[in-house]
Amino acid sequence: MRELVYYIAVSIDGRIAAPDGSFDAFPLEGDHMETLLTEYADALPTHVLASMGLEAPRTRFNTVIQGWNSYAVAHSVGITRPYAHLREFVATRTKDTTDPAVTFTRDALSTVQKLKQDDGLDIYLCGGGNLAGHLLPEIDRLILKRNPIILGAGISLFGGVTGRPASFHPVHARRFSSGVVIEEYERAR
Repeated sequence: MRELVYYIAVSIDGRIAAPDGSFDAFPLEGDHMETLLTEYADALPTHVLASMGLEAPRTRFNTVIQGWNSYAVAHSVGITRPYAHLREFVATRTKDTTDPAVTFTRDALSTVQKLKQDDGLDIYLCGGGNLAGHLLPEIDRLILKRNPIILGAGISLFGGVTGRPASFHPVHARRFSSGVVIEEYERAR
């Protein structure tokens, strides 16, 4: 069965973005970038890959689900398919777009449960924090790009979590001289 993988940049204090939703405090230079551009290139937006002269390898993910605020970053500049190399889903209760290649869902949990039954590569949970909190029961793997900064306030890694605690086991951690640590966890079964 496919896994739902929450792959996200995060500060030491558990924030994925500043209070205004910006994430430019996370370093885009350093020795960790080679790993992000190779092993995790499927999780980069198509227009970003193209600007670097790269193509998605299509070896890790073939589907992405994201919340409206994550999707709106590209949409606000006229990009209606930020992940054109992936099957795209946007979880939202109120917004919509005219791009027929993007599926909007009002029931992210049910959508993910159905997607996990399909054949294929894993599902990339792009964000944001509230969507991750809502989808926590379905998250199989966490890959955190822990950045050596403290934002102090902002969007939490998991927002609005209610119910039982979720347990994950550490699988792997890679430290880079840039200070970034890529931590991987899998759900305890």
